[in-house]
Amino acid sequence: MTEPDTVPFVAQVVWSPDLLGYDFGHGHPMSPTRLDLTMRLVRALGLLDAPGVEVVGTSPATDEVLGLVHDPAYVAAVHAASEHGAENPALGLGTEDDPVFAGMHEAAARILSGSYEAAGAVWSGRALHAVNIAGGMHHAQRGAASGFCIYNDAAAAVRRLLDDGAERVAYVDLDAHHGDGVEQAFWDDPRVLTVSVHQSGATLFPGTGHATDTGGAGAAGTAVNVALPRRTDGSRWLRAVDAVVPPVLRAFRPQVVVSQHGCDAHGHDPLSDLDVSIDAQRAAVHWIHELAHELASGRWVALGGGGYSVTSVVPYAWSNVVAEVVHAPVAPTTPVPGAWRDHISVAAHRETPALMGDGDVDFSPWGKGYDPEDEVDRAVVATRKAVFPLLGLDAHFD
Repeated sequence: MTEPDTVPFVAQVVWSPDLLGYDFGHGHPMSPTRLDLTMRLVRALGLLDAPGVEVVGTSPATDEVLGLVHDPAYVAAVHAASEHGAENPALGLGTEDDPVFAGMHEAAARILSGSYEAAGAVWSGRALHAVNIAGGMHHAQRGAASGFCIYNDAAAAVRRLLDDGAERVAYVDLDAHHGDGVEQAFWDDPRVLTVSVHQSGATLFPGTGHATDTGGAGAAGTAVNVALPRRTDGSRWLRAVDAVVPPVLRAFRPQVVVSQHGCDAHGHDPLSDLDVSIDAQRAAVHWIHELAHELASGRWVALGGGGYSVTSVVPYAWSNVVAEVVHAPVAPTTPVPGAWRDHISVAAHRETPALMGDGDVDFSPWGKGYDPEDEVDRAVVATRKAVFPLLGLDAHFD
């Protein structure tokens, strides 16, 4: 492994139009249009022209690589669905969330390969950071599809890092939905810290991710769940992230950080009940970036995830993720390129925000005190009490 500070800065952006093939069909929330519009905006902002940026394509992962995180019988079932239209609802294939489509296997395996190879590039030192906005398929289970996710690229990225020699990997999931598939994949593995900040499973799919879920035998304290109430806004969401994510990562001391940046926590998203602004999400991406430099010599793999407000949220939020990865952050007051807005107007007959941000975010750091009357603060306290002592932290003062 090459030490990152001994090589020039390189940021890998995983992208190819082939990634648009992950398409469940007209009317499905997981529209590939969100990826196309994001990359059009990324280009319009000049982010791919930043120094040190490499754009890399990806080919479908082999069945051997898929077998690192999925059962062979399930991979065979995806092949059958992809090639013959064979539905298998018991394995999540052919459901309302995950309808089968021709080429499903290749499309999903391509996404997984992008994250898997990005992780290898970061660990080897070929790149300091990498991003795959098509990735973040965190619900896929070892033996079943779930929640729009066929193959779990996030779990594959973590597995690649472990197989390549990493001893401590931190996975941080900021999607509105609990990162259940990744947590389950490493539930008993003390080398992997999974942190998920999400809307409570009591009110949102997949119904998991409770504060008391802290890891399996021999890995207690390596699963961290912040389950937030409905209508949590950006300021309170940032307060929750600030209260949990930095202290647990600092206690764990990861050698590399993998993060999932589903942007469906935004108030415009149709599939969650949170109200987290683009600017709040942008701030959290910056924090993850800083923590990667502070704790992991800068080694960072960023992934996309959920996000179903296709024109007014996803391209803005994920352009900010790419901007952080390539060390060219975009100020919230930056005007959105007119040509991109014109494209949306013609293609989707919609008006889009004129600026890259949607309002200043002011939050009260956790260190300023706890309000027992506030639902978010109570959720944070539940998490801190459940997991902090297992990591050698003081739930009240750290």
